[in-house]
Amino acid sequence: MIDIKNFSFSYTKTQVFDNINLQFQKGAIYGLLGENGVGKTTLLKAISGLLKPTAGSCTVDEQVSFDRQPEFLQNIFLLPDEVPLPDSATPEKFFNDLAPFYPKQSGEMLQHLAGELKVDISRKFKEMSFGQQKKSLLACAMALNTDYLLLDEPTNGLDIPSKADFRRILSEKVGEEQTIIISTHQVKDVENLIDPIIIISNNSVLLDASVEKITDKLYFEYGGQQRPDALYSEMMPGGYLNVLVNNGMGESQLNIEGLFNAVLRNSAMIKNLFE
Repeated sequence: MIDIKNFSFSYTKTQVFDNINLQFQKGAIYGLLGENGVGKTTLLKAISGLLKPTAGSCTVDEQVSFDRQPEFLQNIFLLPDEVPLPDSATPEKFFNDLAPFYPKQSGEMLQHLAGELKVDISRKFKEMSFGQQKKSLLACAMALNTDYLLLDEPTNGLDIPSKADFRRILSEKVGEEQTIIISTHQVKDVENLIDPIIIISNNSVLLDASVEKITDKLYFEYGGQQRPDALYSEMMPGGYLNVLVNNGMGESQLNIEGLFNAVLRNSAMIKNLFE
């Protein structure tokens, strides 16, 4: 389990987080959502031990992340949005260089994932498009088989079919002993994949809830008229999407973009609603 307690972090004079608390349980794919620049990457770096909190703590399986002990490092992998790639390197070599440090890695899984994502891992990175590079790196990251996999903006550069392949593969891969955190501002790309959902902004956590709890507290109305009491409304084919407080309206289908916009526009009310 990842346990973040009373966590604060600042870059010189810029406060990124102020006394936040989060837990990431095993066996789930978490969505870490927020606009650009709100601290999603900072949080992933702190979890993986690359940044030290200015206050509070971040532990993974009761180990302090920033201590970066070998038994901690072999069970966690962070794939950044941008990875420096040597011109002569292939995804296969990239993976083989990492493999000795990750005891659960699987070359067979790498080959399988590369096939599923339709990339040739024997080609040099410099001969690939950006999308092919991204898919190759995702295959490598997943094949390391770490207990904790942190993906920063993993769908950047992927075309629509590749995004669908990524969602399918990741949903099939997660097991009871693995935690996956997907950090993104492209919320539509991870719809129907992530659960629970965390939304951050303005130094704080605005929402941390399961999909079940979200649809218990909020109602997503499709095709109706624009509602004056809606937390967020958006015109769509056939009418409007309205995000409403669920006052006994029953179940509805989550719309992640609608949720994201409703939370950002009504942050204080949403916090009170979910506490």
